[in-house]
Amino acid sequence: MGEAEMRELLVSAMKSRAMFYYAFYKEFSAEFGAAKTEEVMKRATYKRGLEIGERFAQFAPNDMAGLKTSFLEHVPDPAATFNPKVERCDADGIDIQLQGCPLRDAWKEAGLSDAEVATMCSIAGRVDNGTFEGAGFNFSAETWQSGRSGCCHLHIRPGK
Repeated sequence: MGEAEMRELLVSAMKSRAMFYYAFYKEFSAEFGAAKTEEVMKRATYKRGLEIGERFAQFAPNDMAGLKTSFLEHVPDPAATFNPKVERCDADGIDIQLQGCPLRDAWKEAGLSDAEVATMCSIAGRVDNGTFEGAGFNFSAETWQSGRSGCCHLHIRPGK
């Protein structure tokens, strides 16, 4: 199997993951309502991020260069997936703009409205909160919104 086929499989797997998020969201919303579903899904996604964050804890609380390098090394096939652009990396923090997102693309391809895509991005983006906060850093993000270029904008700051 060639590189192009592997890239297609990777992106396809990420898009499939996105559609699982949406399938759960639809089913749980019908049963429990959208607000409760979003709350629970964000909590669960955050907890998964805490598990992922363990691999980056060695850089806490303030090895920003080490964290940036390690994090970017864990982005699978960056150009084909999230295409992260490091806007800043210094002692005071890291800012990364994700230029793309296979999850967002899957939701758009499935015909979700911009509002639904924004909700799903907000849910899925909680993994980043868990990842960086669990590793011992301060973190905030703007997830995708209609009309804004790129996708998520990550802001990682030294921990305590």
